[in-house]
Amino acid sequence: MKRTIRVLIIGDVVGVIGCMMVQKHIRSLQQQFNIDATIVNGENSNHNGRGISSRIVQSFKHNGVNVVTTGNHVWDNNEIYEYMRNHNDIIRPANFPSSSPGSGVTTFNCNGLEVAVVNVQGRVFMKEHLDCPFLALDTILNYLRHRTKLIIVDMHAEATAEKICLGYYLDGRVSCVVGTHTHVQTADERVLPNGTAYITDLGMTGSLNSSIGMKKEPMIERFKSQMPNKFIVETEPPVIMTGVWVEIDTTTGKAVQIQRVKVIDEELRAT
Repeated sequence: MKRTIRVLIIGDVVGVIGCMMVQKHIRSLQQQFNIDATIVNGENSNHNGRGISSRIVQSFKHNGVNVVTTGNHVWDNNEIYEYMRNHNDIIRPANFPSSSPGSGVTTFNCNGLEVAVVNVQGRVFMKEHLDCPFLALDTILNYLRHRTKLIIVDMHAEATAEKICLGYYLDGRVSCVVGTHTHVQTADERVLPNGTAYITDLGMTGSLNSSIGMKKEPMIERFKSQMPNKFIVETEPPVIMTGVWVEIDTTTGKAVQIQRVKVIDEELRAT
């Protein structure tokens, strides 16, 4: 049995161009860094940048993704609801009401070991009225503690302070805490004092010359005029894919190291 495993975690995939980026480059990243498992946030991967479909989940899995995490846009394409009721390869934030489709936690087999993935959503500056993510994780970790020490948490949140506090709250209790939602990769990756790997935001997989994956001109006009404008996914190159890989001790569940990754494709275009 391997003494450590390496998990690749990729930030919010935006639209068709983001899905194409995953399809083109994820395998080379897995090979380059000797990756054992892969997690992708897919809540923006639908063609319009909002939601996800069962077909996209299957495409991710075909490209070596073990689990898809989500966030506040998970419900924007209702085709995924039934899929989430019957599959555990995509999860939604655990602090949504229990009556919501799907689950906020899942496990998968990695080299004969059980790895858990938990998704929660922050509450600061977010529209949804959700249960406390800190308390939700206390309950989930109580459930997981007899099953596995290998636990990865995706904190989908707007406020950096909320993400950082959750990282310290879970330090030593989980293997890794990654932030998603802002689509801008932060430069604060580190292993916290008690052994939990942490980064405030993974970034995104989408068009680089954009505003968080969307065409920038309508968004600039919206900021200027305060009038509602439709957000449209940008598809022009260059296209970026960012995230981290984390190496985890399989005996202790503690992180050994965390490294940022970034791939830029100057030629990829949506067809």
